[in-house]
Order: sequence, then structure tokens, then C-alpha cells
Amino acid sequence: GDVGDHEGDHREVVAEMTEAYIYDAVRTPRGRGKASGALYQCTPVSLASTVLRAVQQRNRLDTALVDDVALGCVEATGEQGCDIARSAVLQAGYAETVAGVTVSRFCASGLEACNVAAGKVISGEADLAIGGGVESMSRVPFGSSGGALFADPSVAFPAHIVPQGISADLLATRRGYSRNDLDCYALESQLRAVNAWRCGYFQKSIVPVVDLNGDTILDRDELVRPNTTMEDLSRLEPSFAQMGEKFGYDSTAIQRYPEIEAIRHLHHAGSSSGIADGAAAVLIGNREAGEKLGLQPRARFRSFASIGSEPCIMLTGPAPATRKALKKAGMEAGDVELFEVNEAFAAVVLCFMEEAGVSHDRVNVNGGAIAMGHPLGATGAILLGTLLDEMERRDVETGLATLCVGGGMGTATLIERV
Repeated sequence: GDVGDHEGDHREVVAEMTEAYIYDAVRTPRGRGKASGALYQCTPVSLASTVLRAVQQRNRLDTALVDDVALGCVEATGEQGCDIARSAVLQAGYAETVAGVTVSRFCASGLEACNVAAGKVISGEADLAIGGGVESMSRVPFGSSGGALFADPSVAFPAHIVPQGISADLLATRRGYSRNDLDCYALESQLRAVNAWRCGYFQKSIVPVVDLNGDTILDRDELVRPNTTMEDLSRLEPSFAQMGEKFGYDSTAIQRYPEIEAIRHLHHAGSSSGIADGAAAVLIGNREAGEKLGLQPRARFRSFASIGSEPCIMLTGPAPATRKALKKAGMEAGDVELFEVNEAFAAVVLCFMEEAGVSHDRVNVNGGAIAMGHPLGATGAILLGTLLDEMERRDVETGLATLCVGGGMGTATLIERV
């Protein structure tokens, strides 16, 4: 009996030591991802080092205590190539002992990087790590890195791979969403984002981007359109109809889903995520590391999960990823008080709410990527920080962030306030 008690004690100590806590979360504002956008003049590495420096300064961090920095980045080529995480560590003036790794899970890269950092802490590999992400879509356009998924027929044809916009319209067609359903959702995203900015809900985590003279380049999300109306949205032409017909993508999708006679092209620029530039960083560590630095943990990672889903429709991953993460935690969707679901397209979130049985008053309460933009590699980390800030503001205990992923995947992270 005596031995058993000691073993129990030992197990409790180990469990206590291997929790991963969030100590801080920061992000840049999101700039319009075009040459005319405010952040076009900023290199990707300067965006990434901006958030790393902010983490250091806000927490008076001895950077020699950081074991690793994992940054999501989708188009890891050109200015974003060559392991941008390590480059950002060096440019931010961190101790040279800090390692850096670049992570790609397409749109979920930023969240995956946070999960990687948390996993390193939980496993004992790291005491203190930073997860985050960066994407300059104005300087390194989507698709710059090429790859087999879209370009190699031996991969693309058997999997019926089509561009994501076609997948979004396929999803809306299959689930019977109307143009009005999608536009109503998109309008609400704008209204919620406008309200959140007006009320200062993002101020806690926003790090202004400054130039070499210290003058502010951008201090708020550039894509938000405060005066959007349903009439404005109704006038927008569908974005993917021509592409679907001209390049045969519609017929490729219908081969995979023959029960559909035709794809109804409903998504447009106002109901799809905005192309954006931005970066984010989340400081993650065990309790001991936090105590050494005099930091209070804000939340702990309860569970996380990634899944593969059908690659033609591609965008249905959030609900099964959420179910998997919840199952690991012994919870159900009804136990989660707030959700951040990336607004890649309006249909993605409508589908998630339907599949998970979650009402809109718990989902994306401060708007999302339709209003504020989707800097691919950074968005997941942005969502995690936005979620935590809102959990604290509302004084609720549990929240979950999830994203759909190109090629048919999903990633979800469940956090709990401490």
C-alpha cells in the first residue's frame, strides 16, 4: 500500500510539472495583403521580429531562457524561406541559444506552431517556448512555393483537388446554404469586428508596427469595412464561377460528388477571408519557468488535435478536429463557452456551427477573417490570443480555436483559464 501511495504522489508531481501554460499572446494589426497595403513596406522577418520583441519587452524576458521558437508560415520561400523563425530570433536580438523552427500546416500553421511549442513543454523538451506565425501575402503571394498538391497530376487528380474557393462553393451547394445565408454571416463578421475595435477589445494584444524611426506604420486592422451593408454585399459578383467553368474545376468536383448537378457559385470577396499581412506570438511554458520569470499563467492547454478530411471539399475539418480535441479532454461542445473558427469562407463557419451544434453567440464574437483578414501562417496564433483575451473579458473558463486546412485537414486547440 505504501509503495502505491508514493507512486501516486510521483505521478501527480510529474503531471503538475508537464502542464503547458500560456503567459502572453501578442499580434500585429493585419494589413491589406497587396502592394497598396500599409505593411507592404515591411519584410516578413521584420513582422515576425516585431512580435518576438514585444513578448520580450512586455514580460521583461531573459531570452536565454527560451528554448525554441516555432513559427507557422505557409509560403516558406523567397523572403519567407530559409527557416524564417531562426531569422526572426536573430533579428529580434534574442540570445543565440534560442532555436527556431518553421511549421506549415497551411491555414492552421500558426495554431499548429503553438501546439508544437506546447507539446515541447508537455514532453519536457522545453521549459519555455514561443509559438506563433507570420505571413506577408503582399510580398510573398499565395502559391509562391508551388508543390505537388496542386501541380502534380499524380497527386491532384486522384484526390480531385480543386482551388479552395471552388471547395467553398461546393460546401455551400452540398449543405444548401443560400447566397443570403452567406452574406448575412459575412455582414455579422464586419459588424462584430467594428464593435470590437470601437470597444477596444483587441488593445491588450495589439503591437503597432513601426518603421526604423519608430513612427507607426499600422496600429489597427486595415481590412475592416465599418460601413458594409447587405446591399453592398449583394452587388458583389461571385469570385470563383469563371475559374470553375474555364479550368474545369467544377467538373472535377462533380466527379467526386456526382449527386450534385451543378456547383452554385455564391462566395465573393465580401464572404471570403481577406488576403492579409501579419504576425503573432504566444509565450508558452511550464509552471516553473513562469515562476522563475515572475509571470502569472493566463491559461493552460487542455488538449489539441489535428485530423485529415476529404480533400476535394477540403474545408470540413474544424468539426471533426474539435470532436477529437474534446474527446481527449473528456468534454463535449456544450462544455466550451467560446469558439474561434477561422472564417476562411462563410460556409466553413456555418458548417461548423451546424455540425458541432454550437450557436453563433459563442462563435467568433468579435468578427473574424472575413472582416479582418487571414495572414495564412499567423492566423491560428492570432485566433488563440483573441480567444484568450475574450475569455478573460467575459470571465469564462474554456475556449477552443480551430481552422480548416488546405488539402483537407483540421486543427483544434482547447484552452482553459487558470
